[in-house]
Amino acid sequence: MVYPDTFQLSLPSDREIQVTRNFDAPRQLVFDAFTKPDLVKRWLLGPPGWTMPVCEIDLKVGGKYRYVWSKPDVNDMGMGGTFREVAPLERLVATEKFDESWYPGEALVTTVFLDNGAITKVTIGILYQSKEARDTANRSGMEHGIAASYNRLEELLTSLPKRRSTYHRSPKRPSGWLP
Repeated sequence: MVYPDTFQLSLPSDREIQVTRNFDAPRQLVFDAFTKPDLVKRWLLGPPGWTMPVCEIDLKVGGKYRYVWSKPDVNDMGMGGTFREVAPLERLVATEKFDESWYPGEALVTTVFLDNGAITKVTIGILYQSKEARDTANRSGMEHGIAASYNRLEELLTSLPKRRSTYHRSPKRPSGWLP
């Protein structure tokens, strides 16, 4: 099942854009799709016709990421940043700066993955350095590219086997348990 009606873009403050969408997939699959280059390259493409020949992700605090999108007869578009927080399956916080910035300054992007059983709610908050930067991004039509990418992500998620997470948390120890 696809949830395009759950796609929402809002402006929670004069410097923020927030995007939310539900996906019909377990949280570990959605997290992997956001953090594994071989999967990211298959969905994070914006409007039709674009490809992602460069997708590098060093998923750790202080690690860098880099994306470059390409389309025939159009200049390549590149961006990257640094991870400030990595909480596997739950939350990512990273800076964002385009090579040829179309908005002033750098943005801070927070992505939260909320587990609702078989449904995962993704919330992305983008904090810009100024209201002017936020307004420039908001006027760009970015919601169309995000919506197209999220629809592509939903299709990708339905094609992937439902598998266990590669990220493990320590189990809670029963009371009286000794190491």
